[in-house]
Amino acid sequence: MKKSTMLATSLALVLGVIFLLSLWKDLFPPSPPEPVRQAVVHPTPPRAPEAPAVIQPVPELPARKEEPIQPLPALDDSDAALATELRGLAPESSPEDLFLLDHFIRRLVLLVDTLPKAQLATNRLPTRPVAGSFQVDGEEDQAVIHPENTQRYDPFVRFVEGLDAQKAVALYVRFSPLFQQAYRDMGYPDGSFHARLMEVIDHLLQTPTVEEPIRVKRHVVRYRFVDPELEALSAGRKILLRIGPQNALKVKSKLSEIQGLLLNLPPG
Repeated sequence: MKKSTMLATSLALVLGVIFLLSLWKDLFPPSPPEPVRQAVVHPTPPRAPEAPAVIQPVPELPARKEEPIQPLPALDDSDAALATELRGLAPESSPEDLFLLDHFIRRLVLLVDTLPKAQLATNRLPTRPVAGSFQVDGEEDQAVIHPENTQRYDPFVRFVEGLDAQKAVALYVRFSPLFQQAYRDMGYPDGSFHARLMEVIDHLLQTPTVEEPIRVKRHVVRYRFVDPELEALSAGRKILLRIGPQNALKVKSKLSEIQGLLLNLPPG
């Protein structure tokens, strides 16, 4: 199995996670500024024969200003802005080490759309290849996925676990017009990327849990599942199986959290 294929799967779970796009303050705007209260000054009664006390006016406090929302960049000029936002989603991870940030939205939309299909577009994935190679244990005709193979996906799984789901959804809402544009540019002029995203998340959450070890066999330069039912699964579900049951559980948990937030978005 190609490194890029393995890598893409982990990201998809996260940002098919995903990635996805409105600023945090867009969904949760700051509290309205409190009205400036004028100090009430009671004049001191004059004492004869002294002159009346002079009361100095109390200066008004400047009213707080809400931070303006920055307009969205054009789709093909959005990489820098989105990279800045991604760095705040999982502070313990560096997005540059995990993802290819050039044409990121287009890459991510393509990944999300192909996860329920038989194959991924491995030459246009938004993720960097995982380290090492796919590991098996046992003789060729009795090979199983090696337990240590799951460690190759640890950086992506840590990114998913550390992902602030609320901020990720807010980011998705903010950038959703660009996601929608990228989706229509792929050949879906009347399609809804949001509907497709929800469909894909639900598809991944229904990935079956398989008892280990999982038998595999070499096919040319890749490995396939021996069980024909597993081999017939979608690319996204196969990824969840290959990263191991514990990693898959962590990814599913984050996807479920994101799904719940997306389902509760206000209309429009």
